[in-house]
Formats: sequence, C-alpha cells, structure tokens
Amino acid sequence: MRISTKGGYGIRAMFELAMAHGQGPVPLKVVAAKQSISENYLEQLMGMLRKAGLVNGIRGARGGYELALAPEDIRVGDVIRALEGPISPISCVDQNGASDCERLETCPTRGLWKKLRDSMTEVLDSTTLADLCQESMK
Repeated sequence: MRISTKGGYGIRAMFELAMAHGQGPVPLKVVAAKQSISENYLEQLMGMLRKAGLVNGIRGARGGYELALAPEDIRVGDVIRALEGPISPISCVDQNGASDCERLETCPTRGLWKKLRDSMTEVLDSTTLADLCQESMK
C-alpha cells in the first residue's frame, strides 16, 4: 500500500493540531503555512477528518480546527483510514472481508498479503499522534 499525498498531508496536519492541543483552535492558514500544504487542499482533508470524528471545526474570528480527541487517543491508522480507506495492500484482504475474487480460497499469495496488511495495521494502529509529537521533540 502506498500512502497518497492525501494521507501524508493529513498526518502532517493532524500532527500540527496535536502539537497545539489544549491551546484552542488552530487557523487553517497556520497549519497550511507550517506544513507547506495548500490551504484549499487542506480544507478538503479537514472535511474528511471532521466527518470521521477526528477533528472539530470552530467558526468565527478565533476559529480553526482542533482535535476531537486527545492526541494519545488518535491512532495514525484512524487518520489513514479516514483519508485513504482500508489499510490493505490488495483488495482481497481488506479487513471488511468484501472480495469478489474467484480464487480467494486457493490463492497462493493471499497469506502473504494478509501478513503485510497485519504488519502495516500493527504499526499504524500502535502509533498515536502523541507518539509523533514526542518523536519530534527528540
């Protein structure tokens, strides 16, 4: 699985919100400037993250975005799923179990893809935004 620009930018934006957690909403233009992301593109990502319940949008002069949960309660895997969809190298091993492959039961490579999916999921779900913030302080 290759994380697209959408996922990469989304993680960087969430990192900025995590770094400012507890300080009030962060204006979108601040996040965009700090992470060198187009403000228009960032607005689209924030809409997706808001729908997933990961961020809250605050309107008004002192508005912006803030995390909907504490940084230690948001896993990187949650952000990736919200922006990219299922974490899976190939559709036949999506965790939702849906597959229209005729060779599902006899495929010689399906076990490999499951192991890869499980490894990716383990890393992404065991890393929180708080972990990213701590790593950036080193």
